[in-house]
Amino acid sequence: MAIIGTLLKKGIKLRESLQQQYTSPFDLQKEVLKELLITAGQTEFGKYYDFDKTLSQFRKEGKSFYQSYKATVPIHDYNKIYKDWWQLTLKGAKNICWPGRIKYFALSSGTSESASKHIPVTKEMTKAIQRTSIRQILSLSRYELPSAFFEAGILMIGGSTHLHKTGSVFEGDLSGIQAARLPFWFQHFYKPGKKIAKSRNWDNKLNQIVRKANDWDIGIIVGVPAWIQILIEKIIAHHKIKHIHEIWPNLRVYVHGGVSMDPYRKSFEKLLGRPIYYIETYLASEGFIAYQALPKQKTMRLVLNNGLFYEFVPFDDKNFLSSGEIKPNAETLMIDEVEEGKEYALLLSTCAGAWRYMIGDVIKFTSVEESEIIITGRTKHFLSLCGEHLSVDNMNKAVELVSNELNVSIPEFTVAGIPHGSLFAHHWYIGTDDKVDSKILKDKIDAHLKELNDDYAVERSAALKEVLVEVLPLKKFHEYLSSKGKVGGQNKFPRVMKNAQLEEWTEFLKR
Repeated sequence: MAIIGTLLKKGIKLRESLQQQYTSPFDLQKEVLKELLITAGQTEFGKYYDFDKTLSQFRKEGKSFYQSYKATVPIHDYNKIYKDWWQLTLKGAKNICWPGRIKYFALSSGTSESASKHIPVTKEMTKAIQRTSIRQILSLSRYELPSAFFEAGILMIGGSTHLHKTGSVFEGDLSGIQAARLPFWFQHFYKPGKKIAKSRNWDNKLNQIVRKANDWDIGIIVGVPAWIQILIEKIIAHHKIKHIHEIWPNLRVYVHGGVSMDPYRKSFEKLLGRPIYYIETYLASEGFIAYQALPKQKTMRLVLNNGLFYEFVPFDDKNFLSSGEIKPNAETLMIDEVEEGKEYALLLSTCAGAWRYMIGDVIKFTSVEESEIIITGRTKHFLSLCGEHLSVDNMNKAVELVSNELNVSIPEFTVAGIPHGSLFAHHWYIGTDDKVDSKILKDKIDAHLKELNDDYAVERSAALKEVLVEVLPLKKFHEYLSSKGKVGGQNKFPRVMKNAQLEEWTEFLKR
């Protein structure tokens, strides 16, 4: 039976999607916060920050409930909430930030931290992620897809479903936690299946998938671009075919997230026999935040009625230090106060016990009315040595434009800000196996960034005196991740290198 038909037959309703479509974002978010505070009111966190006091404000008109919430609960980054609260949860204590005892923790290091973060994953969060995943699958009805596509399977490449047990808790990749708890009706469509998904050895897992590829009919692939590209290349080589559509003729959709698809698009197209849809998701360890709801539109719709309450911090010098750290008493806004075209750092309060939590991502609204966003970077992944305010979004776009102009594939890159005499420079490390002149790359990247970013253009004639480009084989980037123990479906190469991480990278390149 086709997957959408199965979803509908199993009683999956469109109520939540329709509710978001016809209810104001403010009212949806107000209700979410109210439900979160009621549920967690008798936890240690809820009692300490007097959730009952804030709940009493919901009966009043206006925003007194939100004023009370942000006046009583401080903004938390990971280090603060872990030190004050989550470490107790990790040790097995119950009713700390969320009712009950939390058994599962997602290990997340993003692209900037060397030590893993332990992010709580509750039963409520698992169900919330599943509900949003279903919404995204149902949105495929808006795409021009043949009926055979809906009979095909879904290949999800992520972390191992074999979780590590420490004391009374289990820890692993969020993708592994979710895959291990898939609803039984979904397992018919899910590949590579439970046995292969359990494998902890990444190379072994890829090799098993490569060997089995010819036995499956795959319509959707889900995973991080760099590792999906490696997998498809292996399948093509092993089965001696020209492109992946020779084995998977119904492959029509690639669902990606975590990093921009732009730098990978050109190299991906070389592996395909026909065009496919690229669908972006915003699934973090802290929750399923947004997904691409409409075809041919490179934006994502915030999920406003599924266990996540959002606050938005204008990403500017008034609220953030140049290091990306948030300042005390930073301005925070609800969804009815944001403006299109402005950048905001995201705070989350969730059904997994995160409260006013700085996730580290920076987003921009493309449509306030439709709650459509794009991710422009990370609070600590902007380069602004001297006021150039260069975002990862700017970098991705420049690399995509250069790739198209020169007809080369540049799947990986990273950039570092460095001293240059008494002033500054940007050092680009470009990962490609195509032949390309570093001087031409430098000139073209620099020229595009000047067009994309006015602040960058100004500083290039002032304090930002030089742009350096170093071309490296693609395997160098993969080998660096391997040396850090970051091999696998959830690991991404950082687009900006700073401080200790930059030192490690430069030392690695000397080997």
